[in-house]
Amino acid sequence: QVQLVESGGGLVQAGGSLRLSCAASGRTFSSYALGWFRQAPGKEREFVAGITWRGVNTYYADSVKGRFTISRDNAKNTVYLQMNSLKPEDTAVYYCAATRVDNYYPTLGYEYWYWGQGTQVTVSS
Repeated sequence: QVQLVESGGGLVQAGGSLRLSCAASGRTFSSYALGWFRQAPGKEREFVAGITWRGVNTYYADSVKGRFTISRDNAKNTVYLQMNSLKPEDTAVYYCAATRVDNYYPTLGYEYWYWGQGTQVTVSS
């Protein structure tokens, strides 16, 4: 069992930056692949970024590539999402999620086993 708690959301102007954190409970955190998803009002949840359990490989949605960076600190049981050059269309509730996979980069919600409660990110124009 893994419990995830996001933090770091808030209101920021377009062009600004935010760093989201997701703290996890559980002794086996380092064995989980992690992902960030987001859901804007009236839209479906979408994949944002993912990182493999060792943190060696990262992958991103095209809409955030070059602006967002996912990273993890297994010693702190925490995954991060650094968001730069934010745009109003990045406004959404952001969720972190965890799953156990090998040699695969999951991007679909049903592929993840555990979810946080979400943190709101609002980007003003």
